[in-house]
Amino acid sequence: MAIRVKVLGCRRLVLLYLFLGLLLEAQAGKIRYSVSEETDKGFFVGNIAKDLGLQPQELMERRVRIVSRGRKQLFALNPRSGSLVTAGRIDREELCAQNARCLVSFNVLVEDKMKLFPVEVEIIDINDNTPEFQLEEVEFKMNEITAPGTRIPLPSGQDLDVGMNSLQSYQLSSTPHFSLDAQQGSDGSQQPEMVLQSPLDREEEAVHHFLLTAFDGGNPARSGTLRIRVQVVDVNDNPPAFTQAVYHTSVPENVPLGTRLLMVKATDPDEGANGEVTYSFHNIDQKMAQIFHLDSNTGEITSQEPLDFEEYTIYPMEIQAQDGAGLMARAKVLVKVLDINDNAPEVTITSVTTSVPENFPPGATIALISVHDQDSGDNGHTSCSISGNLPFKLEKLDDNYYRLVTEKTMDRELTSQYNITVTATDQGTPTLSTETHISLQVTDVNDNPPVFPQDFYSTYILENNPTGASIFCVTAHDADSNENAQVAYSLVEDTIQGVPLSSYVSVNSDTGVLYALRSFDYEQFQDLQLRLMARDSGDPPLSSNVSVSIFVLDQNDNTPEILYPALPTDGSTGVELAPRSAEPGYLVTKVVAVDRDSGQNSWLSYRLLKASEPGLFAVGLHTGEVRTARALLDRDALKQSLVVAVQDHGQPPLSATITFTVAVADSIPEVLADLDSIETSSHRDNSSFMLHLVVAVAAVSCVFLAFVIALLVLRLRRWHRLRAQTSASVLAGLPTSHFLGVDGVRAFLQTYSHEVSLTADSRGSHVIFPQPNYADTLISQESSEKKDFLSVPQSLLEDKKETFSQQAPPNTDWRFSQAQRPGTSGSQNGDETGTWPNNQFDTEMLQAMILASASEAADGSSTLGGGAGTMGLSARYGPQFTLQHVPDYRQNVYIPGSNATLTNAAGKRDGKAPAGGNGNKKKSGKKEKK
Repeated sequence: MAIRVKVLGCRRLVLLYLFLGLLLEAQAGKIRYSVSEETDKGFFVGNIAKDLGLQPQELMERRVRIVSRGRKQLFALNPRSGSLVTAGRIDREELCAQNARCLVSFNVLVEDKMKLFPVEVEIIDINDNTPEFQLEEVEFKMNEITAPGTRIPLPSGQDLDVGMNSLQSYQLSSTPHFSLDAQQGSDGSQQPEMVLQSPLDREEEAVHHFLLTAFDGGNPARSGTLRIRVQVVDVNDNPPAFTQAVYHTSVPENVPLGTRLLMVKATDPDEGANGEVTYSFHNIDQKMAQIFHLDSNTGEITSQEPLDFEEYTIYPMEIQAQDGAGLMARAKVLVKVLDINDNAPEVTITSVTTSVPENFPPGATIALISVHDQDSGDNGHTSCSISGNLPFKLEKLDDNYYRLVTEKTMDRELTSQYNITVTATDQGTPTLSTETHISLQVTDVNDNPPVFPQDFYSTYILENNPTGASIFCVTAHDADSNENAQVAYSLVEDTIQGVPLSSYVSVNSDTGVLYALRSFDYEQFQDLQLRLMARDSGDPPLSSNVSVSIFVLDQNDNTPEILYPALPTDGSTGVELAPRSAEPGYLVTKVVAVDRDSGQNSWLSYRLLKASEPGLFAVGLHTGEVRTARALLDRDALKQSLVVAVQDHGQPPLSATITFTVAVADSIPEVLADLDSIETSSHRDNSSFMLHLVVAVAAVSCVFLAFVIALLVLRLRRWHRLRAQTSASVLAGLPTSHFLGVDGVRAFLQTYSHEVSLTADSRGSHVIFPQPNYADTLISQESSEKKDFLSVPQSLLEDKKETFSQQAPPNTDWRFSQAQRPGTSGSQNGDETGTWPNNQFDTEMLQAMILASASEAADGSSTLGGGAGTMGLSARYGPQFTLQHVPDYRQNVYIPGSNATLTNAAGKRDGKAPAGGNGNKKKSGKKEKK
């Protein structure tokens, strides 16, 4: 029995040692540092590279970084020295408040190995906070009969530092009536109390002033003061009394603002002002004083700011009740905050890969995800999942970390991009969740060959196709992308009738279009069988084949070939026999023909094209049988010549003819005797037919030629008339002797109604011939009937070499006397020495008469009277006024109202640009005869 007890004792010792070893190993796994608060940015904390077993330069190579769930990054890595440094000023009181130890935990991630190392840094407190009181001054009222030894609690000072740097002692300024006594609280804090040492005498001193000083234990020590004012009042022998020493309440953290949380109650049996109780917070944190509101009259506590379980689980408060005489009582209030699920889980993607190849192996890591929930209990327990039927899964790691890995091989052709939704859900009521999205691009690898939509293709092409004609287009699709999907087409080498396939067709390597390299002949072969290869541009390349059948369609390119009756080799026609006693329907012969084409192109029909005796014979439409249509008569010729046409049904149809002779005889010797006469008659008939055909063609040609000649003559005559009229309108170099004399008055009346319009800046002239005012015209009928503008052809102006130049003054070697000067009455006012009529009316009248006479002379049909060379002026101005008195207006014609001058072909060009290039037409004025 003793041995068994020893064995059991040894086993327990072994188990205890193993447990202690595991605990020490777990504690040893963490890297611990310490640093004082309020250090500068970049302050050295520890050699993290050494503690990780790495060299400083490996921090960048292995992508070592800090991962923490806090909102503010307190520490950073120095990649040069491999040390852990502060990322900014650290305030211990802000991080840990009044906790004895302030520990900051985070993880260091070695990303290439996806490994986490926990790090814990202790923030060491320094004496950077001065003890403070919530109030600068406090007032107490004490009854003058207050017995010595009465203790009056004083407000406690607050020092945010901890340890020796926190508040350590109090000191009261010198006073004969009061002393200071510090009581140790249950939480270890000192509660200062003021003890009355001697009775108070209001009549001697009504108010007492002194200071309470709080000191911390730092070096050097810091201190804060509170002014105390004690007012001595009359007797009030009953202080207020609370109904409870401690008040408890529990409220959810989402309680609405303004909700009544608790009501404290204190009673005072005194009467009057001594029995009136007022409530106030005592010794409360300033932040709590902002969260809660205390009604000083009713003692009702309400919330005026939201409660946060994550900040405070219990709000401790001290309520002071004071009557009108200054007697006080205190009670504690504890407000417990109940956690609700008001914080959704926080999802942080620590590391992620944005693109992977489609042959990425299963189990490979895609992303590292961290999940944290600030709630507690079940509200803070989280789970993480991914939605949808995706080839991924989540693996849980330590410290609420998850790893997203591939579960199976991906196929880019099915899904090229995954939008992964990671959902973190807590276990609270109601459940809260947070979603984060990871976009993963799947890159392509060449794992799909080109695929044709069909396993077999067939197409058709007409024979006699042009070389290079497009036959068919095949298209193969590759499910891959980019270069892996670029398809090139080629022919699989083969031979057709001993000739390489590539000499018949070719394929465009980019488009897959088949082209014919030669013209196909249906009679040579009816189809082509080939194989096409589609190859992608991947590495290694993949390919696939497809069969293509090209069927050659027949065209009507062969004329019917007549096999019977066969033509003799000497060029004569064949002879068939028919007895005189042949009845209607007697089979004389049968025309037999074949067509090398196929289908409808080879369907033949027969018809009788020509016969010596119409109606005697008939040809079967589909059989080609030549039969008698009626009985032979005595008047029928013994020799009948027949022409039978054989036609196919192609588009367009092709045909052939056969000519043969049918001899009507009772015996063969009679037929032989008539062969020569049959041949002579046949040649005579053919010669007569050709002669009639030639005569008809010649007659039609002669009629057409005569029509063309007549049309040309009419067009030339019309052109000549227009040329003559235009030449007359511009006075294109006609001799003076060609002008015919006309009656002056009649010429004036006729020509006055003409309008000549020339532009100096244009190479064309326009002559208008309106309807004359009188029936007795001086110009030809054709001219008087024209009412539209007649434009002088450009070629006419070029032939005549007319130019427009600056107006030149007329010759001064001729003068008019007053009686000889042209005018309406022969006596016009003007300068005797003038070289040109100075009246615009006379000038225009003279010009019009000259133009009219020139036009009549050009037509050669003038019948007006007057001597030659007078231009009809003698009848108007007298016999003495002849052309010898008129200058040669053909040399230089001035158009009134314009600065242009017309010169004939004989005149010399001055080489100047045409004057008056303003583009405006100048017309001579019209005047009516009065």
